[in-house]
Amino acid sequence: MIRHLAATTAALLLATLVPAATAAPPPGACPGEGLRVPGAEKTVAACLGDLTTAGTVASGHTDPADWAGLVAPGTRGPSGVPGVQLDGYFPDSSRTNGTHGWDHDSQFVIRLPEHWNGGLVVAGPPGVREQYANDRTIADHVLARGYAFAATDKGNTGPALYRDGVRPGDAIAEWHRRLAQLTVAAQRVAARHYGRAPRRTYAAGMSMGGYLVRWQLENVPWLYDGGLDWEGVLLTRDAPNLLTTLPPALRAYPRLRAGEPGAREAMAAAGYPPESEPLWDTHYTAQWDTLQRLLREEVDPGYDGAAEAGTPFCPEGTGRGCDTDYDYAARPRAVHDTVGRLALTGRIARPLLTVHGTLDALVPIGPGSDTYARLVDNARRGPLHRSYRITGGTHTDGLYGAHPGLVRPLLPCARDAFDALTAWVESGTAPPRSRTVPRPAGDPVHTCAL
Repeated sequence: MIRHLAATTAALLLATLVPAATAAPPPGACPGEGLRVPGAEKTVAACLGDLTTAGTVASGHTDPADWAGLVAPGTRGPSGVPGVQLDGYFPDSSRTNGTHGWDHDSQFVIRLPEHWNGGLVVAGPPGVREQYANDRTIADHVLARGYAFAATDKGNTGPALYRDGVRPGDAIAEWHRRLAQLTVAAQRVAARHYGRAPRRTYAAGMSMGGYLVRWQLENVPWLYDGGLDWEGVLLTRDAPNLLTTLPPALRAYPRLRAGEPGAREAMAAAGYPPESEPLWDTHYTAQWDTLQRLLREEVDPGYDGAAEAGTPFCPEGTGRGCDTDYDYAARPRAVHDTVGRLALTGRIARPLLTVHGTLDALVPIGPGSDTYARLVDNARRGPLHRSYRITGGTHTDGLYGAHPGLVRPLLPCARDAFDALTAWVESGTAPPRSRTVPRPAGDPVHTCAL
């Protein structure tokens, strides 16, 4: 597998490093006008007075809908980071991303701050979002620290991403290639823009983006110096994975609402923290079924025959094709092999910091990041890893507005973790040991101490 990945990465390097004609801009022109992203089919440059969302919302160089719900109400961010923004896309045959009216996947954004510290941060979005999804949660902070920033839409977007690719698992496998492709291209375009290559490159991401960070550090670690994993999704060939936690929740929660005995115990057995129960109705209504159907159709399209992505909210006991009755353990070996092709092993080869909330009701921490930490330890890579269990954190900070007495935002902890990661890599300052981080005594929206 590593030989195949090395060949794939080499091909991406070849495609990405093809020189592009770069004429010097005339005096007074935007210095980004002559930049072209190597390997890209389209590149549009803009010089901006502020690359953070404090400026890009007004200038139209971000999409607030892409990061809606990911930050807590009242969250403050930095501002005043001038520089160059490059938008565009790489060659791709799928067209689910309609941003800019391009109707083209493999879209990206690259931001090059005027006052550069020599580093680069590359990210993939959570869930089925697009390239601007990390603008509030990751880009604002790292840009203010002087890092260049690049993000990709992962090569396919939206709730029907499983239509992309030829065989089961291809759509998710494309995520791996697209993040590596953008990393190489962003390193090269930064070198052209600044006259020197980045000293350090970091991967960062939340949820499915966190899964990508883990995968990159396990499989193509030579592209990176470290990673920030924010509540990353865990995929393993057998268990646990989302297909072993989501169906039990879809079965147990209706029983709970009907007052049936044993339902809470069934939720707990599936990994859902009992204290997170006030969040379960929201997740049952809007997230568990949707995520289960998307992932299941991608890796196991034969489960529902000719139908596409199952039957939402079908009563337990409906049988074959019903999301609620899905039993991953009983599925054919070929399905497990498909997930195995996408699976994580824990064999990271670069420093990785993980933050995950103890009240995560979408990707529960027990069968999620706690299990991944054990995989890392079993692979004897523990010295490269720190895992911080954030008391009261949940999967999306936007839920803090409705449950301020129950949950706390993870964003300040993720920012703190990023700073700890860079201090570890760049100055040798070891971050705190893995631990459970208590609730802050001060403002939870802006305070965290790992």
